[in-house]
Amino acid sequence: MLYERGMERYGVAIIGGGILGLATAVDILERRPGLRLVVLEKEAELALHQSGRNSGVVHSGIYYRPGSLKARLCREGTDLLERFAVEHGVPYRVCGKLVVAVEKGELGRLRTLSERALANGVPDVREIGPEELREIEPHVTGIRALHSPTTAITDFRRIALALGDEVRARGGTILLRSAVRSIRSQGPRHLLKTARGTLEVSGLISCAGLQSDRVAAMSTGDRAQRIVPFRGSYQRFTEDARGLVRHLVYPVPDPDLPFLGVHFTPRLDGEVWVGPSAVLALAREGTRPWQVRPGDLGATLGFAGFWRLAGRHWRTGAGEIRRDLSKRAFLRECRRYLPELRREQLLPGPFGVRAQAVNKDGTLEDDFSLLEGEGMIHVRNAPSPGGTASLAIGKLLADRMIARLDAD
Repeated sequence: MLYERGMERYGVAIIGGGILGLATAVDILERRPGLRLVVLEKEAELALHQSGRNSGVVHSGIYYRPGSLKARLCREGTDLLERFAVEHGVPYRVCGKLVVAVEKGELGRLRTLSERALANGVPDVREIGPEELREIEPHVTGIRALHSPTTAITDFRRIALALGDEVRARGGTILLRSAVRSIRSQGPRHLLKTARGTLEVSGLISCAGLQSDRVAAMSTGDRAQRIVPFRGSYQRFTEDARGLVRHLVYPVPDPDLPFLGVHFTPRLDGEVWVGPSAVLALAREGTRPWQVRPGDLGATLGFAGFWRLAGRHWRTGAGEIRRDLSKRAFLRECRRYLPELRREQLLPGPFGVRAQAVNKDGTLEDDFSLLEGEGMIHVRNAPSPGGTASLAIGKLLADRMIARLDAD
């Protein structure tokens, strides 16, 4: 028997107090009022990592392979997110987006994005020429662009905190400073040892972000897929440069990599961020850009999949490191799209760490990835557009967990 005297018992535990875990909790509690549900968050506050350290872009679904979970849940999640933001007083601004080709070799990829946008049902997306590009963004240079007028920005941490309020209002429990240290399962019951004590649950969902592989391995032992953390650092425009862009301006991405390149992001507070870089993070949850945590770095360097990935994409990686270390190289990349930008108009900005699942063979896991077992669901990969799709992913996870509880 798992049960011990004095142990707390819950129907469902959700590991991770980011936007995805909280969205899942709200959806379950909406459909199962009175269910004893607990959210376990290891930090002293909710949404401190990926949910609170991102660009704030609500993606419309241009990039994702039609038929993938990303494509479906991004489109569904956009509508749910906008509705939730409006209902809870969280700023949500439709600013529009341009994906800009600056050389002929990018036109084929731009056409592919246009076809994906159409297949995914992204509203009002169309290709435009250089003249219309200049009308929309007078300071941006390109030979062709994809215009998505409905793309928006919001504050994902405020969304997450509003979800946390909903969890509590619906009778759920949120336990902070409650890192999960071990998981032991016996059939459909799970014993969780945390930093604040031990509890027993019938259903377990982990949305552990940067720690998702480690949490999943506690209960499954599966280590074939690992999280490799990538740090993204931004620069900020000085106030006099903010008028150079009015929309989100993105490059045409490399289809072999789930990173979108250096782009320009207007913010809700009037600032404009440019970036991010995408370099290996030396700490999964560092508070400084070059902070090193030996355990995190050792886990990455000891994973064969990382070395296979590095061998395959070393040129891209070297370019990212160069732009991260050299302001001149970073400015040169920016000027491909915004020739008027001057070096003194760039200031140091924030950074965040992205959790990217990598397979043992060195391939990047491009889609959302779940690992399921008896009475448990682990979210192993939920990169961008994870924030955009969070309410839709939460609904999917709630569907599957409720089906399990009903079957017991």
